[in-house]
Amino acid sequence: MQLRFTKMHGLGNDFVVIDLLSQNAQLSADHIRHIANRHLGIGCDQVLLVEPPTTTDTDFHYRIYNCDGTEVEQCGNGARCFGKFVTDKKLTGKRQLKVSTNTGHINIDVVDNNTFRVDMGVPNFDPASLPFTPDLALANDTQTNTYTINHTQGSSDISIASMGNPHAVLVVDNIDTADVAGLGKVLECHSQFPNNVNVGFMQIISRNRVKLRVFERGVGETQACGSGACAAVATGINNGLLDAGVDVELIGGQLNIQWSGGNTPLIMTGSATKVFDGKMTL
Repeated sequence: MQLRFTKMHGLGNDFVVIDLLSQNAQLSADHIRHIANRHLGIGCDQVLLVEPPTTTDTDFHYRIYNCDGTEVEQCGNGARCFGKFVTDKKLTGKRQLKVSTNTGHINIDVVDNNTFRVDMGVPNFDPASLPFTPDLALANDTQTNTYTINHTQGSSDISIASMGNPHAVLVVDNIDTADVAGLGKVLECHSQFPNNVNVGFMQIISRNRVKLRVFERGVGETQACGSGACAAVATGINNGLLDAGVDVELIGGQLNIQWSGGNTPLIMTGSATKVFDGKMTL
């Protein structure tokens, strides 16, 4: 089986994007793992599939696979790359796209050739939306959904949010010294997160600027995590720590997140970059 693909990245969070509008393929978990392998395959954090719309009110369907072969619900950096891919390939002439995912839909606006604005929907702080099974005896504040969680390294205070995929966020003094690899792995697979969780480590610089590192489930730490940036800012605003507009500094670059709170949608703006086109044989 031969497939055309495009290698892309959003702030260093890299993807192999495959057009399944003009190509037919059934990709197994083994195929995904092979594509994502940085030694034996192409190498990427996630594989993104561009599929025909599943409803009459959407333009495309968007599927995301982590490098371990598991399908996941959402990827913010991937959404920007998705927008650039379908625009560059002239699969659409629209400047405003509505794209379905396995958990709902997102809206992608083309700002310019390399900048895309994504309506990520309304953050959900309900533990059941992740899912998360909190020990209510250790709940710090169920209104803001902050909890103390016990684990093999001790305990951590976390905030939780779903952006269509699950996130736990820790506020730290210094992200450079935070144990992202060790504690990230412990929390990712914690029994209170039945589907595992993405773990964000946020350092607050001011009410309008944060630094962030993210340990992504099924992947490990990445250069950037768009949905993780959204979740971190949403929890910070919900907890009264941040204002409505926040610049997020990630290892790979910067995102801007805007959220007015309540039932209003959260908006993420950032870049998307094409690296190269290619063909692969599976």
